[in-house]
Amino acid sequence: MTDRAFAVVRSGALTSVQDRGRAGHAHLGVPRSGALDGPAADLANRIVGNRTDAALLETTLTGCTVRTRRTVVAAVTGAHCAVTVDGRPAPWGAAVRVPAGALLDVGPALRGVRSYVAFSGGIAVEPVLGSRATDLLSGLGPPPLTDGAVLPLGAPEGRPGHALGAPLPAPPSELTLRLRPGPRADWFTPASLRALATATYRVSSASNRIGLRTEGPALERAVPGELPSEGLVLGAVQVPPDGRPLVFLADHPTTGGYPVVGVVPERDLAAAAQAVPGTPLRFVH
Repeated sequence: MTDRAFAVVRSGALTSVQDRGRAGHAHLGVPRSGALDGPAADLANRIVGNRTDAALLETTLTGCTVRTRRTVVAAVTGAHCAVTVDGRPAPWGAAVRVPAGALLDVGPALRGVRSYVAFSGGIAVEPVLGSRATDLLSGLGPPPLTDGAVLPLGAPEGRPGHALGAPLPAPPSELTLRLRPGPRADWFTPASLRALATATYRVSSASNRIGLRTEGPALERAVPGELPSEGLVLGAVQVPPDGRPLVFLADHPTTGGYPVVGVVPERDLAAAAQAVPGTPLRFVH
């Protein structure tokens, strides 16, 4: 086994290839995609000596297991989890040498939702529109991992390093998202807007890479009917017919006909990616 690749032994609930995404194609109906927790993905790549735009794995809640075909250096960041190499404990958040033929197991998330697994050289699947990211909405990029799949790795470009600076923050016990009102805030009653600014919502278990769904007070419309489809941006807070705000994440649609009550700044969305179902959520202006 000399080729630079790894085989998927346990794919987990949802493990996908991600990088920084394919920005700039919304006019084609293609969302950005990419790692939901960008800082965690960047850190994993830096630890193994990759550029921060290298492709890596994003796991969801249950982790994954892979068998390497050549000795590689790996790193796991994001949601904290147990890491083992051939059953022996390995450090989380640090460079790990994985010998050829060894099993690298990334366990279930102990805190948070999504772990990131980087390999020296990056995952070398074919790029689509300049990115190797899996897009669950459009289907672009490689499919989510399945047991038995084999993914190629690129040649290492840099020397493995160590985590630099302060550690990444822990998953929030309460998620606070700043909200910039508009463009359709005037479609909702004043009472609904007050509720949005003061009520505590919770992260729904129906959340995914497309959007973070919420449970809590329904927002009442001041304007009936539907809009013609309008452009949607990352972090847009759309209000579907059930009245519960939906925060769009990386795989969001690029257009939609439900009103957008506000937009969450991109820098707040990494915390949203790690908020487990049931986490209290507040929108603040």
